[in-house]
Amino acid sequence: MTTHQHKIGSGFGHRTTAADVLHGRDLTGKLALVTGGYSGLGAATTRALAAAGAHVIVPARRPAEAREALGGTAEVAELDLADPGSIRRFAEQFLDTGRGLDILIGNAGIMACPETRVGPGWEAHFAVNHLGHHALVNRLWPAVRPGARIVAVSSAGHQLSGIRWADPHFERGYDRWLAYAQAKTANALFAVHLDALGREAGVRAFSVHPGAILTPLLRHLTRAEMVERGWVDEDGRLADPGFKTPEQGAATQVWAATSPRLAGLGGLYCEDCDVAEPTESSDMVSGVRAHATDPGEAARLWALSSRLTGVNAFGSR
Repeated sequence: MTTHQHKIGSGFGHRTTAADVLHGRDLTGKLALVTGGYSGLGAATTRALAAAGAHVIVPARRPAEAREALGGTAEVAELDLADPGSIRRFAEQFLDTGRGLDILIGNAGIMACPETRVGPGWEAHFAVNHLGHHALVNRLWPAVRPGARIVAVSSAGHQLSGIRWADPHFERGYDRWLAYAQAKTANALFAVHLDALGREAGVRAFSVHPGAILTPLLRHLTRAEMVERGWVDEDGRLADPGFKTPEQGAATQVWAATSPRLAGLGGLYCEDCDVAEPTESSDMVSGVRAHATDPGEAARLWALSSRLTGVNAFGSR
């Protein structure tokens, strides 16, 4: 099978920042939505898009905190990705404004949290990182303009697990890292199938690995755990030279959302501001595993997600 899942020579790399990607670009008149866009690499993404002229909406579970963090850089609205009712209300309110979306970046997420159940008993990683974004994008679909880009933030963590079809909600034993890994695979597969559904309307979707970054995403890890992994030293200072700054971490999602080099392409997993290469490794370094790009798996996940959330903008397709 022919695949476009290969590097295209973007000219950018591991240390590229979001500002580098957008240098000389004018996004005036573009409307972007960034979930989790007020903290960590989400905040860096919001600021870079706004600096290039885009109007950015940041849906947030804690709107007051988001407004304080962003200082007027973006429009803030209330949204809890773990709450289907909150997603519906946010989408209805946005659609009522009559505005169209040009960029949607599903950046919000959780990692390695203790076993948590949300909604009707859904495992929290799968629910927040994937199902919430599935419902949000589908509910906002009437506002997505031709030419828009939708970016799902995945991770190299996807390499550790495909979709656990027999037990996606870990009802038979919980592992926080496998739960995170499954959700990150789900993010990548979501982009694969959304791209297949949306390309006729001129809408393309991508998933990205932003890189390793010290952000609040790591809140559920102790310092001892991070020291053991070589990420930080005993004083909590960054010790791994491969880690990126938030601005460098934001670069790949901004690149996927705006780069002219990706015209005519979609459904691809990207890293370091380029399309990633396929890999059979699970070394968590680079590349994308086949289980995260398989169209059949993507269609199966879309069907499951539509059934669980009750939301599918594309009917039976």
